[in-house]
Amino acid sequence: MAHVLVLANETIGGGQLLDAVRERNARDEARFFVVVPQSRPRHGNVVYDDVVRDSAQVRVDLALAFMREEGIEGSGEVGDADPFNAAMDAIRAHGLDEIIVSTLPAAASGWMRRDLPERLEVETGLPVQHVVVDLDAEGLPFDVTLVLANQTVAGGRLVERLEQLAEEGPRRFIVVVPQDSGDGTAVSAARERLGQLLSSLADDGVVAAGMIGDPDPYTAARNALDYFHISEIVVSTLPSNRSQWVEKGLIDKLERESGKRVIHVESSEQPAEARA
Repeated sequence: MAHVLVLANETIGGGQLLDAVRERNARDEARFFVVVPQSRPRHGNVVYDDVVRDSAQVRVDLALAFMREEGIEGSGEVGDADPFNAAMDAIRAHGLDEIIVSTLPAAASGWMRRDLPERLEVETGLPVQHVVVDLDAEGLPFDVTLVLANQTVAGGRLVERLEQLAEEGPRRFIVVVPQDSGDGTAVSAARERLGQLLSSLADDGVVAAGMIGDPDPYTAARNALDYFHISEIVVSTLPSNRSQWVEKGLIDKLERESGKRVIHVESSEQPAEARA
């Protein structure tokens, strides 16, 4: 069985790439290894390592979720920030036999400007399939909903609303939990809340992945909008009279500046720490 590297970043959910994986698997059953290089966020005064790594891990997780749905054998990892190094590291570590590289069209692709597919073919001697995905023209074969929540991320009302959205049509959810500060305790607490929501959604067959975001919720949302091809935004807060996010106009600001539909979910649930 061939072991195929799939190297992609922004285009990881593109229809052309998903079709290429399907076709390769149908031709001769293969195992796939997904590598997504890390990308620095564009917004915020501080770059948090957790945010950089988590954003790439979300793409890996969603790609593997697609493969599971299709009955395709796959695994993956977050790679080096340099896509050439990320690919070479994976090839050396896992003994890969073929490469599928997915990029944006030439005019928008930094990878193509650096001749990445050709460099990999020359350096490795492996067959390289180059798949071009035009996200602006084609979009994705499913909607992607950004979910922004912190204290209420494990609340029942948010879970119910996301399940309702999932029933409307093909959809993936990307959950971003802003960390309360940059210290390890805050990050661990945020991950615990995030894990509760992802577990609840997985139990109901809803495909979702999540990440820790910048402490500022607006910055966290803006970075996610840059990282991912988002269709709409769900913002979960405490009741309006208790929510700093509402008080600071976060919902209106996101709707105005992103141009996306923003759904506001108010929860009377206590924070996860208080319930515990």
